[in-house]
Parts: sequence; C-alpha cells; structure tokens
Amino acid sequence: MTGTRGAVDVLVVGAGLAGLACARDLADAGLDVRLLEASDAVGGRMRTDRVDGFVVDRGFQVFNTSYPQARRRLLLRDLRLRPFTPGVLIHTEEGDLRFSDPSRTPRRAKDLLPGRLAGTRDLLALGALSARDMLAPVRLLKRGEDRTTRTALAAAGFSEDFVERFFRPFLSGVFLEDELETSSRVFHLVWRSMLRGTLCLPAEGIGAVPAQLADALPSGTVRLESPVDRLTGDGVALSAGGELAARAVVVATGPGPAVGLLPELDMPPYRTVTTYYHAAERAPLAEPTLLTDTRRRFLNTCVLSEVVPGHAPPGSSLVATSVLGENGEGREAGVREALAEAYGTETGGWQLLTVRTVPDALPAMPPPQPLSRRAFVAPGRYVCGDHRATGSVQGALASGARAAREVLRDLGR
Repeated sequence: MTGTRGAVDVLVVGAGLAGLACARDLADAGLDVRLLEASDAVGGRMRTDRVDGFVVDRGFQVFNTSYPQARRRLLLRDLRLRPFTPGVLIHTEEGDLRFSDPSRTPRRAKDLLPGRLAGTRDLLALGALSARDMLAPVRLLKRGEDRTTRTALAAAGFSEDFVERFFRPFLSGVFLEDELETSSRVFHLVWRSMLRGTLCLPAEGIGAVPAQLADALPSGTVRLESPVDRLTGDGVALSAGGELAARAVVVATGPGPAVGLLPELDMPPYRTVTTYYHAAERAPLAEPTLLTDTRRRFLNTCVLSEVVPGHAPPGSSLVATSVLGENGEGREAGVREALAEAYGTETGGWQLLTVRTVPDALPAMPPPQPLSRRAFVAPGRYVCGDHRATGSVQGALASGARAAREVLRDLGR
C-alpha cells in the first residue's frame, strides 16, 4: 500500500482470537496497531451472555489447558477454570457406559475392564494409540499420512463396534461432523491435546478468554462497533463512512465477511451447531460430565451448573445440549425427548432458556488438511483465522501469530 499521512502501521479487522493474537504480537513489536470490531464486544464466536440470571455462552464451548498458544498468552489462574470430569458418559440402548482416563481417575479404572465399554482388542488399540499420540514428538504427528479419521481408526486396530459406540458420537461433538471424515492428522493432534490437558470452563464463561487477551493490548487499540465496508488502496473504508489508512491490513473476521473483503480467498465450508439451554429445578446428572448418545440424536449434553455452579442461580440447574445444524421446527421437542431418555428423568417441566445457533462454528477439515497456511494475500493485505490452520483455539491463535510474523517481515521489522 502507498504511504498515507496519519496512517497507522497495521489495521486488524476482527477481534476474535486470531485478530487479538495478531494485534498483540504486532503491538509488542512496537507497531502502531488498531483493531476494528464490528460488534459491541471482542470475542467473535467466543462470547458470553447473561440470560435471566444464567451464564450462557454463544454455543457450547470448552477450554483446553494444553494448547501451547493459550498457555503462552493467558494467565490461566485468572480465568478461574473449572474442570469437566476426565472422561465421558455414553448413552446406549443398553444403558449408560463410562469412558474414564485411568491415569487421572484410578478409582474408575474398572470402567475399562474388558467386556464393559470395549473388548480386549479395542483396549489394547486404545492404549497404543494414546501412548503414541501423547508421547511422540508433535512433528511426527504432523508429518503422518493424512487420511480420514475413520480410516485411521480402522488401521489402528479398532473394531467397528467400538468406533460406533465411542469414537463416532464423541468426535462428532469435537469436529461437528458425524461421519469421521476429519483429517487424521487433526484428530491425532486433538487427541494428544486432550490427553495432555484438561477440559475446563472459565468461571465467567468462555468470553473471559478473549476479554483477557483484549485487556493485554495497549489502551486505545480496540475500536468496537466499527464495521469495515471494504478495503481501499490505502487501508479500509468504514461502513459508517470515512476511511482509515495503514501500511498493512490483516483480515481476521469470520468466513463470510473475510470473503467479502478479500474475494480471492479460498474458504473451506463451515459447520453449523445449535445449542439448547434448559433450566431445570434439579440437576439430572450430579457431576460435571459430558454425555454422548450412540443414536446421535444430539452431539453432547452436560449440566453446566455442575461444572461451574455460578452459571445458574441458586435453586436451578443449567443444561446445555448441542446438535448439528440449524434449529428447525419441532427440533427442540425431539431433543427434550432424547434428553429424558438419556438422563432418565422427566424433562417436560424444563424451561427452554435460550437457543444459540452458530452458523460458522468450525471449518470442515477433510484430508488433505494443511495445518498452517500463509497469511499473505497481496501486498499489504493479510488474513488469519482458524480456517488458515486448525479449527480450535490453538489454531486461531497460531494463525494470528503467523500473520503478525509475516507482517513484521514485510514491513522490515
């Protein structure tokens, strides 16, 4: 871009995780940065609302403590993280089965005895897979043959019965697709992160994560309610009128706005997820555990107020249940019926507190899946987001970091 009087060094468009990470690294390098966000708060898809005294995230999300980018950028203790049970309950037509991590909950080791959740063959395959993914150098996982997760699980020696009973319903909630078509490289990296980290929720909701990142930026960096209409030769034109000039522009928005600003982008399709938040008088499951369904009527469900008691007012419980796709007519009634069976309780008296649909929740990641893509689009124009890496907190932050490195290199810094 040409030099313009009064220009800042870099404009970052979009204050999700990728944009926040990019802005922070550029500011730390001494550049003058402005972060433009169209909405009234930072976070993008990671936002938290309060509804009638309940703490509700905009779609069910969890935080993994093992992500390197998160550990480097965040003060985890200040998030006051509350852990989920290290395992999952699986609702089957024969009853509930429990998958536990015996290394963290030795008293639950009996759950993995042959003949309960799985047979000897599957347990041996699970031990071998987990040991490799947890202990091998991460570069080996990144360089492995890339195929679908289903193919990789079959090659690892798992029976079709165990894949359908455990992996398929569980990973459907992780990758927001129910055919196990996600890249096996991505699966191995995610499995590694789960083995090495703890799945948690911040006490104030998932929105506390981007809020902490924003608080670390220099005062005046973030401009809220500042949607960008288009990119110009010298910077950006704002939807409300006026232009801002910069030596470089980084587009860190969601997929739709990103393509609107940079039509030449090759954007993957995105997965949609809907989460139903129900208020109940009593907790249908008195533990902070994810529950999956082998019939896949829902992705997963949990009693959020068992994870973080402050997510529900005294005398109430908050249940979050996610499904693939949009909220269609009659769908909540079907979900409520499935929950009654899965939890073994009457759900007719539950109050539907709110419904949150996230249309661009996660990029599709079929093989071959690049684990990192360049940020450079054209001179002075860059892009970052989970669609340039992997669909995760780690991927979004890493993409923002890569964009900052490329900008610094091109600006001679």
